[in-house]
Amino acid sequence: MTDNPAPADAPPPTRSKPLGRIRLLAVYAFIAALLWICRPTPALIAAGAAFALAGEALRIWAAGHLTKSVRLITSGPYAYTQNPLYLGRLLILTGLGIAARIDGYLNLVLLLAGYAVFFLYYIPRKLRVEGGRLARLHGPAFEEYRSSVPILVPALRRYPGGNDSWSFRLMVRNQEPLVLAGIALVLGLLIWKGARP
Repeated sequence: MTDNPAPADAPPPTRSKPLGRIRLLAVYAFIAALLWICRPTPALIAAGAAFALAGEALRIWAAGHLTKSVRLITSGPYAYTQNPLYLGRLLILTGLGIAARIDGYLNLVLLLAGYAVFFLYYIPRKLRVEGGRLARLHGPAFEEYRSSVPILVPALRRYPGGNDSWSFRLMVRNQEPLVLAGIALVLGLLIWKGARP
């Protein structure tokens, strides 16, 4: 991670709820448009579903360990990557981009555009905002974790400590069942559309 923690006297970054809602609506509109124009095939749906479901499994594992802003999480997938939820989101994006084939494979062009947004805007912004917040909350413990655990691609070696067990209650509180339901709905629509003549 290349960002520096904010100075102690700097105000914490604020999140814009209206902007967040606009971004979420834009994502939903994009997915709806993609579903409308796509021409999926069974093989591409199967390949895409494998990526999307692997990503969601990772997110479910991570959400069952996550207690936001309460303590530094280094258990479960957080022992291998600082951002398992974002890695899961990237896998879901990849899976849906593969499954939702568009004539001329325009879906792959859109997937590359999605990667550009993910790596050039989304991840740097999240690392800046969350990195600063975690540095303020957890100080040297976070700095040690940040320097030892990769940002996105999981390490083969587990970060020491963090032996908390996975919690179904935490996973539900972190609203991961809603994400799972959304993925199931999109995959179901792709299967339905792929089965039509």
